[in-house]
Amino acid sequence: MDMANYLFEMTMIMPELTLVCVALILLLLDLVVKKKEVIAVVGIAGTLVALYATYKLYVFNQPQNVFAGMFVLDGYSNFFKLIFYINIILTICISLKYMTIEKSSFGEYYALILFATTGMMFMASAADLIILYLGLELMALSTYILAGLIRKQPRSNEAALKYFFLGAFSSAFLLYGISLTYGMTGTTNIKEIAVALQSLNIVDNPIVFLGMIFMIVAFGFKIALAPFHMWAPDVYEGAPTSITAFMSVGPKAAGFAVMGRVLFESFGAMQLQWNSVLIPVAVITIAVGSIIALAQTNIKRMLAYSSIAHAGYMLLGIIAGTTDGLTSTVNYLMIYMFMNVGAFAVVISLRREGFQGENLEDYMGLARKHPVTSALMLVFMFSLTGIPPTAGFIGKFYVIMEAVNSGHTYLAIIAVIFSVISAFFYLRIVMYMYMKDPKEEVVLTSSSSLNFALAVTTAMVIILGVFPSFLLNLVRSSIAG
Repeated sequence: MDMANYLFEMTMIMPELTLVCVALILLLLDLVVKKKEVIAVVGIAGTLVALYATYKLYVFNQPQNVFAGMFVLDGYSNFFKLIFYINIILTICISLKYMTIEKSSFGEYYALILFATTGMMFMASAADLIILYLGLELMALSTYILAGLIRKQPRSNEAALKYFFLGAFSSAFLLYGISLTYGMTGTTNIKEIAVALQSLNIVDNPIVFLGMIFMIVAFGFKIALAPFHMWAPDVYEGAPTSITAFMSVGPKAAGFAVMGRVLFESFGAMQLQWNSVLIPVAVITIAVGSIIALAQTNIKRMLAYSSIAHAGYMLLGIIAGTTDGLTSTVNYLMIYMFMNVGAFAVVISLRREGFQGENLEDYMGLARKHPVTSALMLVFMFSLTGIPPTAGFIGKFYVIMEAVNSGHTYLAIIAVIFSVISAFFYLRIVMYMYMKDPKEEVVLTSSSSLNFALAVTTAMVIILGVFPSFLLNLVRSSIAG
């Protein structure tokens, strides 16, 4: 390899290299800087530099395959990286005050967030199953540690252990799937697998089908699809709330990124087969998330089941099997990030010394003393329900429309029915805030960074709900590029 080609290939992974370098710098700064806010600011600055590098790489109109075709830079991966960058910045903003209250404001916390995001970025750009696996492990190992970062809390330790063991199972399933696929096709390259399936005439081979099912199971663990969702409620409840918000968006988006690329590019000729798996999984996921959430009294567990149900809605776009269907899923992911992180930011604002603020009863009468915070929570709950004119309505509308357009009208009807059912547990929080008498006075924790995150998420939920075409066109052009 000549020097010019080597430099070109290194340029293609400049955003990932930037995040890794910044994460290492944060670890060194932790040794000499006492104010962890400084480390957080450096982390945000490094993320903005990586974002700028990604923006500069948009000059390539055609997808660029580098490192022997194992890494691809295209509009699809770049859009997911945009989601990851925003997720980092919002997570750090809601973490600053919260981690101080939890007495767990460590420098490595911010470094691990960057390492995890680097893994997600490699997953989004993976053109080979080996790179996909390496990215997944980098993401997973970092998030296992983040989930158990509050070491003095038993539930945080329990969350990390459960996440680790079940994550190890999902990694095993992925490796089995990769092994079977490689054994049948002779390649781990995502596009070459599709060519091999046709040239070897093994599209209907049961071993290939089994390999694909194993990979769907592995992705299902990361996305928290039922019946692979069992880790989500306990881990969401036990992990630091800021990390719960981070995990509810980043790994889920990365999981959908690889699921979309692998199913559409490798197993595109097997759409009937993968739909025979995904359709029942989507129905069960929406039903489990919506029904079990009704019984939850802890808001983090409720949002965990909400996250499961939303994964089921997002799956409808994949099931459609079209570019428009994939566009609707990616569009939903961006919207979901703003409304979900916003909801967790409100939960964090209730946390103070000696008061968790995680039970539904803690929200009783909140609107009387804190009308602005209650109004923001109302916007996020309306959006998660899918009530217009919030962005959540736009997200659900497009995936349901794509289900109808692809001939899965019954799935659209099921999604609408469970969306109505889910309104009960979302609007119950609104009812507690506005129609109940407070049991005790709630004092909110506030900081400029938390207020910034709340302002951004609220604005985006409203703007994307009123003007949905901008985001939709951006997603469409990114996937086309």
